[in-house]
Amino acid sequence: MPEFLPDKIRDSAACLWHYHRLDQVIDPAEGILVFGSNDLRVAGHASDLFHRGFGPWILFSGNRGRLTEHWSETEAEAMARTARNCGVPPEAIFIEANATNTGENIRFSRALLDSRGLRPQRLIVVQKPYMERRTFAALEVQWPGVRFQVDSPPLRFEDYFTENLTPRVVIEAMTGDFQRILDYPAKGFASVQPVTKEVMTAYDTLVAAGYGKPTT
Repeated sequence: MPEFLPDKIRDSAACLWHYHRLDQVIDPAEGILVFGSNDLRVAGHASDLFHRGFGPWILFSGNRGRLTEHWSETEAEAMARTARNCGVPPEAIFIEANATNTGENIRFSRALLDSRGLRPQRLIVVQKPYMERRTFAALEVQWPGVRFQVDSPPLRFEDYFTENLTPRVVIEAMTGDFQRILDYPAKGFASVQPVTKEVMTAYDTLVAAGYGKPTT
């Protein structure tokens, strides 16, 4: 754990981290989707799954976002470059570089696959560890009829941070995603997810400490 985080914040953040992760055991699928990210380790993990035979192709989706607006290329292009550097052949890579949110990731990825005559029934989606649950909840509602498995780089909370992905950046992202998990089902964007009292308390603790906005 980062020693500079107060114990209460560290423990609450770790609780939310584990809630966001689904820890699914994945099986080979018809393809691999990777939604936009500022963490290129996600693309590296997707490449590893490709080489291990979990899918014959990888589709990277994402334009630039708040944390990547300074990048010289889109998130999808940066992740595709990472995959090529990991040995994934260019012909096994699809790039969708327009999506700016999860809903667009889903809609535009689906349209790209459809344009190529691909209508898969089983897909693996690779995300950041703390975006697994929200992504799965969105897919359940916005892309029905497909069996989705969600995976992420096998990193522990205490090992996740980098120079750019600081504790504050990561914890604020986790509280924001939790807020969406609470709010989006009523808007028709995602399925309802179970929330325990322990997880809700952890979220409230982080918001009270300035890491997010209170529920409305």
